[in-house]
Amino acid sequence: MDAMVKSLRFALVGNPNSGKTALFNALTGSHQKVANYAGVTVERKEGRVQGTDGKSLIVTDLPGTYSLRARSLDEEVSRDVVLGTRKGEAAPDVLVCVADATNLRLVLRLALELKQVGRPMVMALNMYDIAQRQGLQIDLEGLSRDLGMPVVTTVATRKRGLPELIAAVEEQAKHAAHQSEWHAPSAAEVRTAHREAERLMKAHVQPPARPDTLTGKLDAVLLHPVAGLAILFGVLFVMFQAVFTWATPAMDGIEAGFALLGQWLGATVTNDLLRSLLVDGLIGGVGSVLVFLPQILLIFLFIIALEDLGYMARAAFLMDKIMGGAGLHGRAFIPLLSSFACAIPGIMATRVINAKRDRFTTILIAPLMTCSARIPVYTLIIAAFIPNTTVWGWVSLQGLVMFGLYAGGIVSALLVSLVIRRVLWRGMVEPFMMELPAYKMPDIKSVLMNLWLRAKIFLKRAGKIILPLMIIVWALSTFPYPPEGATGPAIDYSFAGMMGKFLEPIFAPIGFSWQMVVALIPGMAAREVAVAVLGTVYSVAGAEENIGTLATVLANDWSLATGLSFLAWYIFAPQCLPTIGVVQREMGSKKWTAIFVIYLFALAYLAAFITYHIAVALGAG
Repeated sequence: MDAMVKSLRFALVGNPNSGKTALFNALTGSHQKVANYAGVTVERKEGRVQGTDGKSLIVTDLPGTYSLRARSLDEEVSRDVVLGTRKGEAAPDVLVCVADATNLRLVLRLALELKQVGRPMVMALNMYDIAQRQGLQIDLEGLSRDLGMPVVTTVATRKRGLPELIAAVEEQAKHAAHQSEWHAPSAAEVRTAHREAERLMKAHVQPPARPDTLTGKLDAVLLHPVAGLAILFGVLFVMFQAVFTWATPAMDGIEAGFALLGQWLGATVTNDLLRSLLVDGLIGGVGSVLVFLPQILLIFLFIIALEDLGYMARAAFLMDKIMGGAGLHGRAFIPLLSSFACAIPGIMATRVINAKRDRFTTILIAPLMTCSARIPVYTLIIAAFIPNTTVWGWVSLQGLVMFGLYAGGIVSALLVSLVIRRVLWRGMVEPFMMELPAYKMPDIKSVLMNLWLRAKIFLKRAGKIILPLMIIVWALSTFPYPPEGATGPAIDYSFAGMMGKFLEPIFAPIGFSWQMVVALIPGMAAREVAVAVLGTVYSVAGAEENIGTLATVLANDWSLATGLSFLAWYIFAPQCLPTIGVVQREMGSKKWTAIFVIYLFALAYLAAFITYHIAVALGAG
């Protein structure tokens, strides 16, 4: 294609928290698309912006990076795109180094690295208004002269400086690229680049005559080892409550909407098989995906807003020492907390963790947090086997058992993490280094746009995986039909029932009957489905609304050892195909997904086995 016809491409490169994505959103507006880079789960944001001559320019928002040395999957993508070595990705004609004008030290070192690539460059000093309010004085001409590139000031949240930035990009594109001289720097070269960045700072950035002490005063409290943690736990408590309570009306509305749609289809479609497919398979499958959306959006609302505010970096800093004791990264705390609502948004939230090993460790243990889908199962079994009495005069025994199940998941997650980091990735723990950004008010439009993009990503990724799996589960639970004169529930004669009876010998050592195994099979679609399946197997209509009746039936049919074994199984087992599907998408590896599934099922079996036999030995069998 003729170079005069080909659209000019430029890429935004910069440190995390530099306002790069806000600048991308300001440039492109709604003219952007989000997908994955080929072969990996790193997000690829690309959009179009109108040039000074009316022609369309293509801009790419690269993942945040501190260096082209690439210590994480995100940084590898940024490096490869910048160097023009990523297969299937066109090399950018111009690089725009996006800098936080209030904190130039690290980005100057990155800019010196980017210069070695040989591509035309522009530096965008973003958040310039905040730098001016703080009293910083930046010699733009001197900095431009020493860096050998135009320096443009921008305020992305107010769309200031965008025409000047686009004009500078177009002007730089007229210059030919030079042969790349970049190579992975040695330790000595890193020190040299750091000294040069310091020189540029001293030469061209004058600190304010009257320093703004607001950030210092806030950090004195928010980073205090005691008060800071207390405030953090308060913020996280609000987030935790929001996920459970604020999302409930929207989730109930989604469930009610799909229920009405299912009822309408049930009354409209006359063919039994087609009606079952539409209502139980398709509608049930789509509903099981969309019902998580309010929780996901609330989680990301908090994460995006706190990230933009500058507080998330402080939270990670505070939690690093605590989480580090179990071999976890400080940033793992938020994803693990969100997993109490649902493992799906928790796993998706691990994207805030840069290092691949730390991210994978967090994904592997996130499902051990007690998600809300386990609550119906826990409630049923506790109601069946734990008396509704008090201990110590005021503590509910049933509530204490429920707390123990939550605590068991947390302790197990920390122990598994410790084993992973001490055995599997021993000696490979990444240091936690983070530049604390300046505090700033989140931009509402940018937050809402990011939420909308997250919603589309979730629906596109999870929906394509979950829906086919739900249809498979429906088919296994439906076919073949019961023979003429059959008296038992239809599920007894289905492939799911056959599988339950076939697998019963495997589960017999942990006290499971074939009916329990049958509940586990469709329960793979969603954990709480097991309650309805147990109601079907034991012929209790409306099991989800008649917990007391079903609990009485189970108490008469199961031993206490069996009930405790079932609880132990549910603490660990990955009884959730949507979660497995999202793990596959986020890890981008069938091998690691297999490891995830196998290790959790192995832990579940071991825990159930130990629980069952100890209970039997104590006379509860």
